[in-house]
Amino acid sequence: MKTLLPLAILLITQLLGGGLAQQPTPTPTPSPTDQERPQQPEAEDVVRITTNLVQVDAVITDKDGKLVTDLKPEEVEIYENGREQKITNFSFNLSESTSTARDAKPKAADKNAPLAPPSRLRTEDIRRTIALVVDDLGLSFESTHYVRRALKKFVDEQMQPGDLVAIIRTAGGVGALQQFTTDKRQLYAAIERVRFYVSGRSGIGAFAPIQPPTPGERGEEVDAANEELNQFREDVFSVGTLGAVNYVVRGLRELPGRKSILLISDGFRIYSRDDPTRNYRTVQRLQRLVDEAGRASVVIYTMNATGLQTLGLTAADDMSGRDMQQFQDALNSRRNVAFETQEGLELLARQTGGIAIKNSNDLSGGIRRVLEDQKGYYLIGYRPDHSTFNPRTGRRQFHRLSLKIKRPGKFNVRMRQGFIGVTDEEQLKPRTMAQQLLNALMSPFGATGVHLRLTSLFGNDIRAGSFMRSLLHIDANDLTFTKEADGLYKTMIDVVAITFGDNGVPIEQLGKTYQMRINESEHRRILRDGLVYYVTVPIKKPGAYQLRISLRDSASERIGSASQFIEAPDIKKKRLALSGIILRAQTPVQTGGALASTAGEGREEGSAQASAAVRQFKPGTVIEYGFFIFNPKLDKASARPQVITQVKLFHDGKEIFSGRELPYDSSGQTDLQRLPTGGALQLGNSMQPGEYVLQVIVTDPLADKKHRIATQWMDFQIVK
Repeated sequence: MKTLLPLAILLITQLLGGGLAQQPTPTPTPSPTDQERPQQPEAEDVVRITTNLVQVDAVITDKDGKLVTDLKPEEVEIYENGREQKITNFSFNLSESTSTARDAKPKAADKNAPLAPPSRLRTEDIRRTIALVVDDLGLSFESTHYVRRALKKFVDEQMQPGDLVAIIRTAGGVGALQQFTTDKRQLYAAIERVRFYVSGRSGIGAFAPIQPPTPGERGEEVDAANEELNQFREDVFSVGTLGAVNYVVRGLRELPGRKSILLISDGFRIYSRDDPTRNYRTVQRLQRLVDEAGRASVVIYTMNATGLQTLGLTAADDMSGRDMQQFQDALNSRRNVAFETQEGLELLARQTGGIAIKNSNDLSGGIRRVLEDQKGYYLIGYRPDHSTFNPRTGRRQFHRLSLKIKRPGKFNVRMRQGFIGVTDEEQLKPRTMAQQLLNALMSPFGATGVHLRLTSLFGNDIRAGSFMRSLLHIDANDLTFTKEADGLYKTMIDVVAITFGDNGVPIEQLGKTYQMRINESEHRRILRDGLVYYVTVPIKKPGAYQLRISLRDSASERIGSASQFIEAPDIKKKRLALSGIILRAQTPVQTGGALASTAGEGREEGSAQASAAVRQFKPGTVIEYGFFIFNPKLDKASARPQVITQVKLFHDGKEIFSGRELPYDSSGQTDLQRLPTGGALQLGNSMQPGEYVLQVIVTDPLADKKHRIATQWMDFQIVK
């Protein structure tokens, strides 16, 4: 057992601006030998659209809704624009990642207990990948309440180990596109941001109350002008909704297999009985979205959040000044709006192979139905005729697809219903440098052309206030170095970094090109240990924050990207809270010069084993951890805190070590609202390589029950 306080004090001082109090250092018991996991074959491309192959995925059920799994190629016919095509590829894929049984009822748990840290999923461990897209551009005030409740129930009760989930708002812009995660903290933070959007296309209720006609000679003209303005506004926000879903589809395209999106909305109109040409922009955007979803192998489910509505008169309606015919017209208009807004959601689901859930007040049951629907699908391909991709007039035609089952009986086919005559190769044409970086930055998934590891930490200083400190480790082996005539090695990188607030709005932005010229010894050291680029961003108000960085090697055009989430507590509320955890090995870090002259940016060089940005340790290594405890309550008699600290280790989501609960020694501390603490752990020599999580739990027995426990965690790897 070792204590390494001087080095830990230096580390926490440099990065969080404080000291480190001595704590005993427990040694974790080595984890048992893991059984070798079977290697699963690489996922097959689900959808391809090329001049040589058009491939689609289809779910086929019988009259009772049971999945049909034994069809043969000769029992299926596929049609493009009404013409039968010869099937060249045919297979059935059973989704092993999806459970067919209903989620078990969860056991009662202490709501005040700390959340267990999430485990990082390997590809073979993923059961389901689902994006819950909340259309707050089109949610009424009433619907927003029920949607938030259903989302919380999903995270609390329906989310299972192996689920990769993102909760995304259409009004949040690019900043709302979070990483897909298993971390319930991130999902709860996203749910907190689901609020009624006053400027959206919906009002207090699902339907606007009927108002008396405008009096005066020009009353009808004024009413008509207001109606036209409202229709235009509704169309604009409908296009915005479909555009936001399109961003998510593009991000999902990088994942293997068949993915799903659940769009939760009050609906949007794609046609009007009064004016069939009015919604042209929305229809055009929807058609492009259907095509994009098909190419990305994304199935879009939709759920109408208005539930089961009464389409008659309500207490909010004022029928004064209207005769019987006007009364009937007003009610007919309300019914038309109800059906027309549902039709948009139904069509989007139908054309991408999903299910439209409507006329149900059980939103949680709707989410469960979507999760249970993804059991298996057929891959069906054919070789298209040359005319399919003929540009002719310069506009690419939308080709309609349909499937016919020749086996006797009644069958239901769900598949995407068409694609635009553009090949995947044409869609993926090389972009400019700025477009490449922005595309990597916007994606909910990290690019791996340059391997990056991002660490973001919350901190608070009595003078500077709250801040987010981020360290980005860059694998220099992915960078291109050229040796020049003077013997120096040169490399150039392009960096874009944006910090988003909890409302999806950027609060800090950086875009620069850096050039490095280093000697041979520095070149060898950087190739061995990499570079650490760091950014500090002030936090002016509490909430969820995320930093997104994309980096491009200028010579090879390889791109890497990373995103990290932190939740900044409200220190002013005087509730127990923790800073981020600094975690590193005992080897000192030698800092070098600045990578850029701008304050708050730079690089760190030294042993990769010792870097707080890398966190890769060998078995037997002594690792140090440090963090701050904010706002502990003070005992009335002694005027000192009585907090208790505990450390736990997790491997593959399972707890493998639990340290003793230790009382905090506050002697010598002058700022009792910011307590520095930490310690050291020696890893067992037989601990297996893999992903681990260190969790710290702090309990304040003097605080009220709801705010008595605070927890924080940091992941690390054990390597050979």
